[in-house]
Amino acid sequence: MFTKLALYVLLAATIALIPACITTEGDAWRFDSAETPAGWPESSPVGEVALREYPTYRQAEVTRSPEAAGDGQDDLFMELFRHIDRNEIAMTAPVEMVYDEGQMESMAFVYRDLTVGEPGADGTVAVRDVAPELFASTGVRGGYNDANFRAGRERVEAWLAEHADEYTRTGPYRYLGYNGPFTLPFLRYGEVQAPIAPQR
Repeated sequence: MFTKLALYVLLAATIALIPACITTEGDAWRFDSAETPAGWPESSPVGEVALREYPTYRQAEVTRSPEAAGDGQDDLFMELFRHIDRNEIAMTAPVEMVYDEGQMESMAFVYRDLTVGEPGADGTVAVRDVAPELFASTGVRGGYNDANFRAGRERVEAWLAEHADEYTRTGPYRYLGYNGPFTLPFLRYGEVQAPIAPQR
């Protein structure tokens, strides 16, 4: 049985380890669940919109079946997890969820760098290289659910409306989730983003 002293020592050790698990980038902080890919830009501040430019990266992607019940997150995640497990590919963060008309259409795991794996099909998983792209991005805190996605999307939409003479949206919104299921939902960090291009 734990004595009070042992309990205090355990609590103090846990608190002391917390800073080592946190990444701080600019005005954003997040718990580290996995390493981010090579060349990945810094996290977007929560509640604000910032521009983020992404390098070429490789990802494994699965598309949601039209017949899938609910949002299909668990099924897509498990397909991707089985893919990286059988191919012995290390898990990285973030997980990318692409939304079309407010509904999640696909999910992808981003590889550590372009030397991992190779483009092609692996059953229902498509591995492809993604070209560099510019995004209007906002940080969000909390579970990876539709309500938090919508809140982030509304913030980005308002920013795009204010900057309509400078940028135009070029594709669907995406939600980047950086934390796994063992991070408490209210501590999870994500980014809601819209791909954009400067007005000509």
